[in-house]
Amino acid sequence: MEIKQMEEKIKLSPDSFEALPKAQELDNEKIAAPSLTFVQDAWRRLKMNKGAFISLWIIVLMMLVAFGSSFFIDHDSLVKSSPNYANLPAKIPGVPINGLNGKLKVSGEWVDEYKQNNIPTNKYFVLGTDYLGRSLAERIIYGTKVSLIVALVATFFDLTIGVTYGIVSGWKGGRVDNVMQRIIEVISSVPSLVIVVLMLLVLKPGMTSIIAAIAISSWTTMARMIRAETLQLKSQEYVLAARSLGESAPKIAWKHLVPNLSSIIIIQTMYTIPTAIFFEAFLSFIGIGISAPETSLGVLLNDGQKNFQFLPYQMWYPAIVLCVLMIAFNLLGDGLRDAFDPKTRR
Repeated sequence: MEIKQMEEKIKLSPDSFEALPKAQELDNEKIAAPSLTFVQDAWRRLKMNKGAFISLWIIVLMMLVAFGSSFFIDHDSLVKSSPNYANLPAKIPGVPINGLNGKLKVSGEWVDEYKQNNIPTNKYFVLGTDYLGRSLAERIIYGTKVSLIVALVATFFDLTIGVTYGIVSGWKGGRVDNVMQRIIEVISSVPSLVIVVLMLLVLKPGMTSIIAAIAISSWTTMARMIRAETLQLKSQEYVLAARSLGESAPKIAWKHLVPNLSSIIIIQTMYTIPTAIFFEAFLSFIGIGISAPETSLGVLLNDGQKNFQFLPYQMWYPAIVLCVLMIAFNLLGDGLRDAFDPKTRR
């Protein structure tokens, strides 16, 4: 009895199994979401990571200001001393905040250093001046440019020597791989600081000696990571299929290995950049990198720490820029890793 009642309830109309109209059939087959390329999907995923996306624009802004400084900053003003403007605090017109309005705390009281030193009312420095009266803002911008140049050089050697060396070592294997890895071990066993000191015996202190040290030793970590991953990828089915079809080794490396190595390359590159920036700042801070009157973030930190007890702003401003730069690159590296890694795609 119950079965008959259920059959009556689920009775279907005669046209239930008729084919749908052509227009309705095509409409049901439409794809709701638009198809995206790999780069478009990576960009979408990067924008979803707020920290990485904000860091990207911070880096872009800092690079535009730093490399565009050649158009609005005279190099002579970076090295020329002006004793009348020495040790002036930051002054931003219209900002009534102590420390940013030209006042400096002396013996517990805020003193207007601009009035005390008879500085013209139309003359001000947004980040103050150093002990020789040079604008800290201009020197920080130029120092950031130097740090970014060092970072780009380190990236260049990572992407050229490191990636190529690692792929060749992992692809060849056997005796060739063994010899190439022993060379890396020899290079890695020598500290970078020792290499810089040795470069100073041949070259003068400055950008050239730092770049030479980076060219010799900075790419070894990238090469090791790429080699280890290549050893795994070369035994994958798609690589074996490409080899059986007669594709050349360079074509296989470019078409199959590099796309699957992109996440490692990006991650290591993003870690190389802040490491190179800190390396330059450290060398300049201890006096064997870029030296005065030229400027870099390390030189500014070295000058600022001498007067830190009485004029802390001279060290705080370059330290903040250095920290923001390094943190932004690290956050961007994490975001790019998640965006470009095929294994994390959803």
